[in-house]
Amino acid sequence: MNLGQRIRRLRRYRSIATALVRSGLGYVAHDMGLTDKLLFFRSEERRGVKGKSLGERIRMLLEELGPTFVKLGQLASSRPDLLPADIVSELERLQDQVAAFPFEQAAAIIEQELGDSANRLFMHLYETPIAAASIGQVYHARLRDGRDVVVKVQRPHILRLIETDLGILADWAKLAESRMEWARHYRLADMVEELGVALRAELDFDKEARSAEQFALRNGGTEKMRVPAVYREYSSRRVLTMDYIEGIKLSELGNLDRAGLDRATLAERYARSIFRQVLLDGFFHGDPHPGNVLALPDGTLAWLDFGMMGRLSAATKTSFTAFVIALRNQNSKGVLRAISRMGVVPEAADRDRLLADIEELRDKYYKVPFQRLRLGEAVHDLFDVALKHRIAIPRELVLLGKTFLTMEGVVTMLDPTFSVFDVAEPFGKSLLLKRLDPRTWLSEWAEDIPEYIGILGDLPAGIRQISRLLRQGKLHIETDVPQIDAIMAKLDRIGSRLALSIVLLSLSIVMLGLIVGAALNHAKTVLWRIPVIEIGLGVALFMLVWLIASIIRSSRF
Repeated sequence: MNLGQRIRRLRRYRSIATALVRSGLGYVAHDMGLTDKLLFFRSEERRGVKGKSLGERIRMLLEELGPTFVKLGQLASSRPDLLPADIVSELERLQDQVAAFPFEQAAAIIEQELGDSANRLFMHLYETPIAAASIGQVYHARLRDGRDVVVKVQRPHILRLIETDLGILADWAKLAESRMEWARHYRLADMVEELGVALRAELDFDKEARSAEQFALRNGGTEKMRVPAVYREYSSRRVLTMDYIEGIKLSELGNLDRAGLDRATLAERYARSIFRQVLLDGFFHGDPHPGNVLALPDGTLAWLDFGMMGRLSAATKTSFTAFVIALRNQNSKGVLRAISRMGVVPEAADRDRLLADIEELRDKYYKVPFQRLRLGEAVHDLFDVALKHRIAIPRELVLLGKTFLTMEGVVTMLDPTFSVFDVAEPFGKSLLLKRLDPRTWLSEWAEDIPEYIGILGDLPAGIRQISRLLRQGKLHIETDVPQIDAIMAKLDRIGSRLALSIVLLSLSIVMLGLIVGAALNHAKTVLWRIPVIEIGLGVALFMLVWLIASIIRSSRF
């Protein structure tokens, strides 16, 4: 790290510590020892902050710290499995609206990235941005052939600022975990690392372009669905050019009605599209809010903004479908199995308590009519259980939950009587039937055939190597038996008792022979005035009683 980077990081340290105090979170900075490390540090809480909740204070902090932290807060709002519900609700209120940067800077970035000036690349590039956000801003433009496009330009120096902030947050997260229990409980360092990965991915417009092209490939041919084309020759890692599509936001109910569009039809089309993306393709839009889905005059839905996409493996799709069906059928153990497959249940988890919480969740949905079922709410309840028992839910599954919550909010707004389960059930049944189809098994096995062939091809060489080691006497076989010491001690006790039993049996036979001989010869059983036989018999009886008692104590009959 050079001197300039050190100075920038120190300044950012001070501004973050100041914002912590101003937002009523100064105790966090104090507990971490930050205020002691900054020379001449001084800051005061802003007025009215004492009456605010923890979630409100965190939101105020992120808003004051600027674009990077606002975006991190928005990403964190999609992790209800890691954060309490009251904090998540406040983070969802974060607005990604910042002041627009000058057009001259945008034109300079376009020229730097695309290798030519904006005036030569475009017939016209409107100077007033359509939207300004924390990552970049969007302009309306027209290509030389007359096609209308939108040009998304990344904010200047945003990557450097984000890397500085993420480095500071990573350091502070580790420091917080070493000093505070709540930081360890919420796995703060892992959370910062995961959010950092997601934020860096959004900074790569080339990745967004690939996602848009893949989404178009999978859904472009679907009836009443449109995906904007990407213009690769006008795109790079910091500039993205796509088709300009003008439509009505699904939240603009009055405009939808004036355009003569049927809301119920739009709701069904929207929900069906999402379930097809999730349960059939396994590649879905991660942020389908009304601003990213437009209704065109003929009822076609146009999908925009592919910076946040989700992927589901075949196993995850099956597990999620099993969760929904088990929840609907009030099958607690089925829900537990589905959760175990979808997430990582820690060894220390109290499975009895976990099952009890799942049964409570099941009772909530017991005999609830389809019209009143809310899939997004059910997934949210699942995340609450996961948070309580520290179950690690994969990020893609959490993103799926956020997508369903957004979907249900949109369809309820369009048509309050609409039930997403009516649309979801056929997709779920189709997926389960596909999993039970022998052709699916054969297809999966066929994919593994090259690996099996490779193993078989390596087998002769492996056998020859083992044979050579055997001939040279270099092959050593080691066995590791758990609790071997305890087992050997037990065997020693068994052997001792067996030997004692044999000695006792021999002594009994000798005593019996002496008694019988003395009785036949009418001889005395006294030797040197000592009753030997009587004493021997007593010792034998004592040893017998002791042996029986020891066997009973060890529960070995």
